Amino acid sequence: MLVSYNWVKEFFQDFPLTAEELGEAITRTGIEIEGVEELSASLKNVVVGEVLSCERHPDAEKLNKCLVQTDEEEPVQIICGAPNVAAGQKVIVAKVGARLPGGLKIKRAKLRGEVSEGMICSLAELGFESKVVPKAYADGIYVLPEHVETGVSAVTLLGLDDAILDMAITPNRADALSMNGVAHEVGAIIHQKPAQPTEPDVSEKGKADDFISVEVENPTETPYYAIKMVENIEIKESPLWLQTKLMKAGIRPHNNVVDVTNYINLLYGQPLHSFDYDKIGSKKIVVRSAKDQEEITTLDGEKRTLQTGHTVITNGTEPIAIAGVMGGEFSEVTETTTTVALEGAIFSSSSVGKASRELYLRTEASIRYDKGSDAWKVEKALAHGGALIAELSGGTLVGGVVEVDNREKAVNKIETSLTRINRILGTEISLSEIETIFDRLGFVLEVKEDTLIIEVPTRRWDITIEADILEEVARIYGYDEIPVTLPATSTTGGLSDSQKARRVMRAYLEGAGLNQALTYSLTSKKDATRLALSDEKTVALSMPMSEEHSHLRTSIVPQLIRSASYNIARKNMDVALYEMGTVFYATEGDNLPIEQEHLAGLITGNWHTADWQKTPKPVDFFVLKGIVEGLVNKLGIEAELHWKQIEKEELHPGRTASIQLEGKEIGYLGALHPAVEASYDLKETYVFEINVKALLDATKEKVVYHPIPRYPEMTRDLALLVDKDTDHATISQVIKEHGGNLLVDIELFDIFEGESLGENKKSLAYTLTFLDSERTLVEEDVQKATNKVVEALQAKLHAIIR
Repeated sequence: MLVSYNWVKEFFQDFPLTAEELGEAITRTGIEIEGVEELSASLKNVVVGEVLSCERHPDAEKLNKCLVQTDEEEPVQIICGAPNVAAGQKVIVAKVGARLPGGLKIKRAKLRGEVSEGMICSLAELGFESKVVPKAYADGIYVLPEHVETGVSAVTLLGLDDAILDMAITPNRADALSMNGVAHEVGAIIHQKPAQPTEPDVSEKGKADDFISVEVENPTETPYYAIKMVENIEIKESPLWLQTKLMKAGIRPHNNVVDVTNYINLLYGQPLHSFDYDKIGSKKIVVRSAKDQEEITTLDGEKRTLQTGHTVITNGTEPIAIAGVMGGEFSEVTETTTTVALEGAIFSSSSVGKASRELYLRTEASIRYDKGSDAWKVEKALAHGGALIAELSGGTLVGGVVEVDNREKAVNKIETSLTRINRILGTEISLSEIETIFDRLGFVLEVKEDTLIIEVPTRRWDITIEADILEEVARIYGYDEIPVTLPATSTTGGLSDSQKARRVMRAYLEGAGLNQALTYSLTSKKDATRLALSDEKTVALSMPMSEEHSHLRTSIVPQLIRSASYNIARKNMDVALYEMGTVFYATEGDNLPIEQEHLAGLITGNWHTADWQKTPKPVDFFVLKGIVEGLVNKLGIEAELHWKQIEKEELHPGRTASIQLEGKEIGYLGALHPAVEASYDLKETYVFEINVKALLDATKEKVVYHPIPRYPEMTRDLALLVDKDTDHATISQVIKEHGGNLLVDIELFDIFEGESLGENKKSLAYTLTFLDSERTLVEEDVQKATNKVVEALQAKLHAIIR
């Protein structure tokens, strides 16, 4: 919420804090201030001017030559390109030497041969966002009221000598979604009682009952509904003070009726809605549940299809507004409106929130109803709004109010004790200090011996239990004043084995050159089952925010592919990513989904870039395979990984393998299918995904230290001719089984395939390393072990030794 510092000061006679100090004080009491913006920090020498004459520039069709009177003795000539500039207007003028937002300095200039001594400004040029500028002035300059005095500061006139506090309102502090609520919060900080808003003194005439009747079909969904009537009104622009208050709060002014409803919403946090009485179509308003597939065209011009469970305001037959969300188009207040029916109501937060989410329609009103509101301020807000509309429009306020009231008055009293407060907070607060704290909060305190009975006002509907009271005491007393103590415990903190292992995995992968990615757990229905480790059912959300986020993911890889594509599109051509996160599988019935932690990675582009020492090296299957094998070694897993060629949808059929550990498949690694790469504008790309629990549960090797060998090792090279479908893992396993105790290492150093070898044949060359830590090896020992390996390869794999 955007809060005007000057508006806050209006609630107090003597305000002791600057805007920065106020922002810091509010943050320290529990509501975060995300920023404080001084509006006039970059504004200088901007005044009100009067356009004495306006004529076309002789050499530019779209420029105007204006003679403008400011505070100088002589009028000055200003060249202006705004289409709506005209003689007789009061305008905002940046004189020569003025400074505007963005560092713009106004200088004397010559435009197409004509001298321009200043600039006639639009609101956007003064720092207002284009979305809050009134539509009448969106494409031109802002025209000030005729009564404004020439030469006065436009910065002061427009309320730009102000600061805006950006308040991050949490769900439990919806009371601060109004200036009245903010004033109470500030009053507790500076220990002053805020002044209450006063409505204009407007006489009433007639009876509202003669105009309209009200009926509520479901009192649970609409505990209170009322209509206030104002007739004989004239629709026009709101006064400058009202427009500037709205614009600084981020709301675009419209007219003197709609602006009042928005102003009251800001002031009280109570939404009001205005109907054109003559367009309602009847003299009866019925609040009921919407019929399934019932339609209404809302104020934004969109046709909305309603569902059962939405609450609507009707004229007895058809909807004229969606309760608490948005009004209907055909009953909108326009320039021809002469009589207004002003609605003030309390709607169920659950029904308003449901309608807002299902219709994808979030408004200032729905935000406040959804978070909850004070059910006992609506009459005050409605009366203030009706009187202000009558005053600003020259209308007549009709006497009385037509209402249906099903609210149940309840006094919210919570008990605690001084002893309990001090014990839980670790403080030594005295009774007099407690009394002062509750007085600052505006809570009524009754003391009975050690028992404190606190009566909470209805404006703080978020306070319901004793813990809420303790929190209020803590934040007003001051979090910085609460003693810092360590818990009395003998437990020493530390990381569990699984936490340590996860840190090792992250450190290893980042050391290997991969960057950590964080992607959404929510994905589209199409992507939910792509590249999953297992064929389980997916979990669909009952009320998704969008189709792109309607299901929980079963694989991390699709999101990494999207991240890589995003980087490639921005010319970051070499991408290496990993993510450790959760995937979800559906269970039977309404049980919670199965959650599994997975580790996924992706590489594309060059693994090594070119420099004076080396040539570029593109990524390939074995780069990623080596990273995965290194990860397993880093974790100290006793068993070796085994790789088995597989086919998997969306992966390359000849470059994809399942990852197996201790006889179980724990993941996969492979190249993306060329068609998938093309659809994401990727070059050759490799991915992997592994079940983290399988890595954590795997048997770990005991750390055993061996002395550095004193005796030399011996090597033998073997070149084998085998069938093309015989894989390296199988050959390596046979060599290990028959190489004996002296065999310490096997290294594949060459693979060759060609017509000269014969059809479906390939040649693999290995280096076998032998070592005896107790003595020097002799030729006979090595040859004997090598012969056994050769015999086994010939017998089991029908290998031909080359």
